[in-house]
Amino acid sequence: MNARQVFPFSAIVAQEEMKLALIVAAVDPSIGGVLVFGDRGTGKSTAVRALAALLPPMRAVVGCRYACDPADVDALCEQCRDKAERGALKGRRVPVPVVDMPLGVTEDRVVGALDLERALAHGIKAFEPGLLARANRGFLYIDEVNLLEDHLVDLLIDVAASGENLVEREGLSVRHPARFVLIGSGNPEEGELRPQLLDRFGLSVEVKTPTELDQRVEVIRRRDDFERNKAVFTAKWKKRDADLRRRIVAGRERLADIEVPDTVLESAAILCMQLGTDGVRGELTLIRAARALASFELAGAVAVSHLRRLAPSALRHRLRRDPLDESGSSARVERALLEAFGS
Repeated sequence: MNARQVFPFSAIVAQEEMKLALIVAAVDPSIGGVLVFGDRGTGKSTAVRALAALLPPMRAVVGCRYACDPADVDALCEQCRDKAERGALKGRRVPVPVVDMPLGVTEDRVVGALDLERALAHGIKAFEPGLLARANRGFLYIDEVNLLEDHLVDLLIDVAASGENLVEREGLSVRHPARFVLIGSGNPEEGELRPQLLDRFGLSVEVKTPTELDQRVEVIRRRDDFERNKAVFTAKWKKRDADLRRRIVAGRERLADIEVPDTVLESAAILCMQLGTDGVRGELTLIRAARALASFELAGAVAVSHLRRLAPSALRHRLRRDPLDESGSSARVERALLEAFGS
């Protein structure tokens, strides 16, 4: 990731909701990933790669194909667990991975398969890890996620829920950790996302092409400056990215100490009841996201203001369609916020 220049996260113009959702997911990956829907050419993939490049390198077990964290004993793969029983695990710093999952990819490429070269040459049954293994502890990015084949959607739902990938192929049975922040992007005009996968995304944001002249000009200027001299442009934004990195790291460290008052819990429940969301996943995601935002902003406790800012992202994709209400999901959430909390 560090070998090539990536457009700085701090240099992205506008798209504040998308940037905030990605930051919140970086502070607390358990929120469940981010779905970014909107026009082409609005910086969706740029933002994902920029955030991953912004994050500090992670510590991984030397020689581990799944980049296991030597300090997280419960999440070790079988090989690392065996090594840990024989002594302390050696670690090294590696970049946070961003793995692209292209459309038309085969299931074996995603989950992993038998290493045919070793099997044919040496008669050894060995496992060749797939994209899910490479994405462990990082980001799995799916562009045009709404066009993903159904059997891969089902597979991702299972892995996202369990945090593990189980592969059984040609007499092999391999289980390895697969915990990643799932980032999906797409254009709603090309088709809708299956409800089963839609509900697995913690946050959903809408991005639009800038309509203000000043913003469009600034987008063009910054992108052109970056393409002409990436090193100089990146250096210009280095301090702002470093400040943002420190705030994300501090947010992670403080996360467990952030209090959530009962009044905030009640507010989240009231809002979801007004919107008629199914189950309590909406409230849980909203509270987790609000806690991550409060921690990132150095607040001691979650406030209703944190809920208000993240409610559209946490709830708009969980609403049932109302044939009597033609307004969009974002408008419905905003209306419910006004009814619940006032202006």
